[in-house]
Amino acid sequence: MKIVLLAIGKTDDKNLTQLIDNYQNRLKHYIKFELNIIPDIKNVKNLSEAQQKEKEGELILKKLQPTDHLILLDEKGKEFRSVNFADFLQKKMNSGIKQLVLVIGGPYGFSDDVYAKAQGKISLSKMTFSHQMIRLFMVEQLYRGFTILKNEPYHHE
Repeated sequence: MKIVLLAIGKTDDKNLTQLIDNYQNRLKHYIKFELNIIPDIKNVKNLSEAQQKEKEGELILKKLQPTDHLILLDEKGKEFRSVNFADFLQKKMNSGIKQLVLVIGGPYGFSDDVYAKAQGKISLSKMTFSHQMIRLFMVEQLYRGFTILKNEPYHHE
């Protein structure tokens, strides 16, 4: 299985980028992983919230393959403890999925079309975080999940 983390807009904080790169490199020891960035939409000031979600949704859907298993990072999604998230990853690998795509949406969430295409939603917290920080948290949790599956000493219960 390959995991793709799809996100809208670039990370403009060097420190966050360094940390994301660090965990991406660690993650490559366990699974094929790709961070795929969709460029920010131009002239968002002229768009309504709904129009922005629609435009972002079109760009997200264009990146997907028909066989992709789509999971949205969404505040209304299921929350996991890290050990349970590791189990979730194991189940996805066992199910024969070729590509698991995790999507971080724009500031207003996802369009109805993206929600309709998704096979699930995950929430990292009841709190709100910047979209740039969510990238770091997600890559770290993926790494943590694989170290749990391999019984490596990164995670402590």
